[in-house]
Amino acid sequence: MLVGVPKEIKNREYRVGLTPASVRELIANGHEVIVQHNAGYEIGFTNDMYEAVGAAVIETAAEIFAKADMIVKVKEPQAVECEMLREGQILYTYLHLAPDPEQTQGLIKSGAIAIAYETVTDDFGGLPLLAPMSEVAGRMSIQAGAHALEMSQGGRGMLLGGVPGVEPAKVAVIGGGVVGTNAARMAVGMGADVVILDRSIRRMQQLDDIFQGRVKTVFSTQDAVEEHVLASDLTVGAVLIPGAAAPKLVSRDMIGRMKRGSVLVDVAIDQGGCFETSKATTHEEPTYVVDDIVHYCVANMPGGVARTSTLALNNATLHNAVAIANKGWKKALLEDKHLLAGLNVCEGQITYEAVARDQGLEFKHAKDAVSA
Repeated sequence: MLVGVPKEIKNREYRVGLTPASVRELIANGHEVIVQHNAGYEIGFTNDMYEAVGAAVIETAAEIFAKADMIVKVKEPQAVECEMLREGQILYTYLHLAPDPEQTQGLIKSGAIAIAYETVTDDFGGLPLLAPMSEVAGRMSIQAGAHALEMSQGGRGMLLGGVPGVEPAKVAVIGGGVVGTNAARMAVGMGADVVILDRSIRRMQQLDDIFQGRVKTVFSTQDAVEEHVLASDLTVGAVLIPGAAAPKLVSRDMIGRMKRGSVLVDVAIDQGGCFETSKATTHEEPTYVVDDIVHYCVANMPGGVARTSTLALNNATLHNAVAIANKGWKKALLEDKHLLAGLNVCEGQITYEAVARDQGLEFKHAKDAVSA
């Protein structure tokens, strides 16, 4: 199979779909790989490094899309990239379709087979291709939030961990999954006063064991969210419904009653965000202010630490990329129910139920679509 790796074009997105080491694995399995010129240059993966492991370096994205059987990316295809996709071509990347009907329509129109990293599952009920970026985003949320609390950024002028004789900042983390756990780990490490809100008793028991009393856990109800968001200096939105739009857990009214200069970091923004006032931002202009509350809603947070993120992502995605290339997409999907869960669009049909539901579109079961 001919695998293509275009350069990412989203604002300040420097991650790359395949590292030279990943390319070497695909070539060792008998496949060809073409990589766009300087696709990984900014994070230290030069054209020479790709050529040294057997890839061909191609000048333009248009040529990559025109030639490749499978496109391996990081971020969802932008409009111009959707237009370059063709019928029967495999797209393997993050998609986050639920809040993005324009992209959904572009993929439907293309006739491509779109496999989303974020909905691939595992035997443990997890999302193994989303997890590494969730780990990164969770940790970055506290770095970003701590910075946004500074006066120069519009924040309250608080040091997250305080100093002797001065209380630390209060941090509320809504959601105790991978993002929330990593956010809490960073916040605790910086000395903050941390509470995690979650709806799973079992998960809260696990978090209590993990943090050994250094983090408070609270069952998430509307009352609890309101109480802790209003009391906090930094709130991290870390909720996830796989493949679906994020629920709006913090209302505009609630935000209007928060402490002036408080900070909201919405890690769920890829799925539409969990704060009513959230709108996607970029690394170039990461924050905005609503009702004197600083919002940080960067839609590709891990892109800010692109080398770390690329290496972590490739560790998770390479196995499936090799399987798809070795077996072809139909056999690979039918033999692996977890990879099949990643199929969101197949030859013009929506094959992920949450996306179809959120956008009011017709849905076809993934297995039926592949078998057809």
